[in-house]
Amino acid sequence: MNEYQQKLYELLMEKNNMLSASQARTWIELLCEDFEATYAKAGREYKGAEMTERIVRQWIDNYGSRLHEFVANNPKYKHLLEQDKHKLH
Repeated sequence: MNEYQQKLYELLMEKNNMLSASQARTWIELLCEDFEATYAKAGREYKGAEMTERIVRQWIDNYGSRLHEFVANNPKYKHLLEQDKHKLH
């Protein structure tokens, strides 16, 4: 995990105490990869890690406290984001 992802991870951990450390890391990786892939598919020029950090930070500010609810509606990601009750924080 690079420096900006570490900052995002820490922010997500502050926003959502229902996620384990491992789940929060997975979320950050998924969100960053998703933004960059979607941006590239749209034919946009890569604006660098700063742009990715800014957008993912907005997502965390807006939705971070409810990310643990995502699995219920999206079973495709269940294996990545299942709750491990023994590994919270």
